[in-house]
Amino acid sequence: MDRRPTSHDVAHRAGVSQSTVSFVFTGRPGISEATREKVLRAAAELSYRPNLAARSMRTQRTGRLAVVVPIATMNPLTLLSGAIAAAREEGYVVEVVSLPEDPAGLDERLSEVVGSGQYEGVLAFTPLPAIDSTGGPVVLSVGEFDDAMHMTGAFTDSRPLAQMIERLAAQGHRRFIHLAGAEDFPSARARREAYLATVERLGLESLGVTEGDWSGTAGEAAIDALPQDAPPLAVIAANDLIATGAIRAATRRGWKLPDQVAVTGWDDHHQSAFLVPSLTSVAQDRERLGAYSMHRLIAAVRGGEQPVRPDDLLTVVWRESTMSPVDTRTAETP
Repeated sequence: MDRRPTSHDVAHRAGVSQSTVSFVFTGRPGISEATREKVLRAAAELSYRPNLAARSMRTQRTGRLAVVVPIATMNPLTLLSGAIAAAREEGYVVEVVSLPEDPAGLDERLSEVVGSGQYEGVLAFTPLPAIDSTGGPVVLSVGEFDDAMHMTGAFTDSRPLAQMIERLAAQGHRRFIHLAGAEDFPSARARREAYLATVERLGLESLGVTEGDWSGTAGEAAIDALPQDAPPLAVIAANDLIATGAIRAATRRGWKLPDQVAVTGWDDHHQSAFLVPSLTSVAQDRERLGAYSMHRLIAAVRGGEQPVRPDDLLTVVWRESTMSPVDTRTAETP
């Protein structure tokens, strides 16, 4: 097809009326999921993109959504990729808009975005200042991170840490230590509380909770400070970097892993599967969280039903660093 495909072409390919195609791309309620998927599939096959300017004039909809991200923080790439993919599936164009660090500049830039008339909805993963969006786009702050991009939402769930301790206790471990992350992180505080509660509930011995940062050096220092008779021991580290430092220090002291010392991490960094021994860790599905957050915004924009929050965003990935000989023989390659 040499010319630019039209909604009529999409309707013909999908076997629906042209008005149905229009309803799908404007988010009109009452379209079945099967019909919506048929239209979107036909549009993808034809490389069809709605005329945003013309549509905006007819429907007061722009087909555009914005995700606002603070400049001074890390770029949450997996969150953004999940959010953008979810929006595209629903026929929206997404723009990522950076916000300045200083409060005055942030307020001004956010007001520009909200008042520009370009967007039907604005999504933020961090708290936003109060702003008047009356008659403008839907503004949704999902509150998964604080202003410094410290996790405050779904990923502060500490249940996987309790699961790891429970399994290690079932394998026969009775002595534990927790190598905590920086105390100003809500996730670190949540894991510390889960560790203390689980150790007490199961009647286990604890060598304490170490204070430190998120570095491998902190893990090394914590293990170096233990007495030589500390093993057998299970080390519950607050992230994979701390755990990697702990593995290095334990190996340097001649302690065998996982026979004498078991180690767990958190974040499931790519390299963690290739350590010796490979590291048991907790995988975080940030892409799904980004998609869920975007679906919340789209539901608010369209006045539809809010999606169900996923309850399985965190998964323990069991590897050699915590496995008994039987577990090691039956484990699947990560």
